[in-house]
Amino acid sequence: MDKIKIGIIGYGNLGRGAEAAIQQQEDMELVAIFSRREKINIQDNKAKSLHIDEVKKYKNEIDVLILCGGSSKDLPQQTPYYTKHFNTVDSFDTHQNIPNHFKKVNEVAQESGKISIISVGWDPGMFSINRVMSEAVLPEGKTYTFWGKGVSQGHSDAIRRVEGVKDGVQYTLPSAEMISQVRNGKKPYAVKNNLHKRECYIVLEEGADKKNVKDKIKTMPNYFDEYDTVVHFITEEELTIKHNHMQHGGFVIHNGLTVKHNHVIEYSLSLGSNPEFTSSVLVAYARAAYRLSQEGIKGAKTVYDIGPGYIHPNSAQQLREFKL
Repeated sequence: MDKIKIGIIGYGNLGRGAEAAIQQQEDMELVAIFSRREKINIQDNKAKSLHIDEVKKYKNEIDVLILCGGSSKDLPQQTPYYTKHFNTVDSFDTHQNIPNHFKKVNEVAQESGKISIISVGWDPGMFSINRVMSEAVLPEGKTYTFWGKGVSQGHSDAIRRVEGVKDGVQYTLPSAEMISQVRNGKKPYAVKNNLHKRECYIVLEEGADKKNVKDKIKTMPNYFDEYDTVVHFITEEELTIKHNHMQHGGFVIHNGLTVKHNHVIEYSLSLGSNPEFTSSVLVAYARAAYRLSQEGIKGAKTVYDIGPGYIHPNSAQQLREFKL
């Protein structure tokens, strides 16, 4: 069996998770991991560890390139750039900017003849699918999404890029009261600030101004400006000891009406490792990118555009025989 040949850009938490996830897929093999660092120690001894400048040399050896950079700075530039030469999958998760990201990537993908599946993960991604299905089945209703308690990769990456921040993590905290109301069939008025709170733990660079850093975080558009955000300043040692876990999860709950009855649809995730799970979703959609490319499909896609059979290792016939 010819295996799908995968490349990875970036070797942070997400890149390491993607490497591990590929090893669990019998129809895939990892060709290379590309990093900005001169040398990285990867786990797969059959794959190459290369500098990011060498990636174009492998455009005829890699079927799909998985992009494991951050949404705030990396992916807006990386996804259009690499889609000129590769089929790509990314985890762009700044919800408000997804339409613009899609448009930009789609223009490149249509011209290059490649396919790029953007905004893949659990939210956006798996939660997105659940919201759409619930609203399609019960259009007269309301959908609520709750994240946490857990470490947000995208928001943690955003705070680490603030000038004066040496390191940090961000926790998303859902409102237990709002969750209870929604599960009981109520449809409370919801805004970002009463659904969640955000809590940041920051290690400052030497000489950095606390007030300036706090103000930049709390007023950051698309991340913190619409939320009740608390910023704590801690030592590097405390961050390492107390905040080294990456659990996350959440709920999508839809309350909808038929003619005579109210119905509650709930989908939940409890994740032992946010980056490991997210990267596993990316790897599954890399299979979809490969299959669609083999069919001659090009352009940008999201999880809305791709049937679930495309991400499963079994063929369509096997799925009909054993999964329906």
